[in-house]
Amino acid sequence: MFTPEIVQKFKLPTDDFLCKPIGNELIQFLEFSIKNNDTKETFFEIKQPDIPITWHEVDPNELGQSIHYNFPKNFLAAKTIAAKLCFAVGCKELKGFRMMENHYFQGRLLKSFDFNFGFCIPNTINTWEHIYDVPFLDKKTQEKMIQSPGETVSDSFYFVDNKLVLHNKATYSFS
Repeated sequence: MFTPEIVQKFKLPTDDFLCKPIGNELIQFLEFSIKNNDTKETFFEIKQPDIPITWHEVDPNELGQSIHYNFPKNFLAAKTIAAKLCFAVGCKELKGFRMMENHYFQGRLLKSFDFNFGFCIPNTINTWEHIYDVPFLDKKTQEKMIQSPGETVSDSFYFVDNKLVLHNKATYSFS
């Protein structure tokens, strides 16, 4: 079983997914946005349609665990990022809801993030916003990342009560 303590030791991206998708009975992600906190430029934004939330209707095998982000080049020069996440909690409480995320370029760990959402009440919609510093990337590294689409990757690990319940992967390009 993968725990936060094990994930903290990862220095390379995972080859495979470390758990099966959970379906949508625990958590549904409704909105997600990434902005430059200094300029307020929006780099990415997605929102579910305003329809009633349904639970237990999605086959976990049909859920995507991978996404590709295409950010503008100036994303790499941002000093602080504001990330906003809106999610719904199903009929079970989430104790110790936590997301850990590792970002890599060409197999080298750039930055690890560890976000604690804490206890989440059942049948609620929650909004979380976090403003954080982006690791400094010299111009040479930025240029390599621009010229190497798909070689910047991340693993996102979601835990409930220290148990891995969701693992997503992302690839990035900058143009």
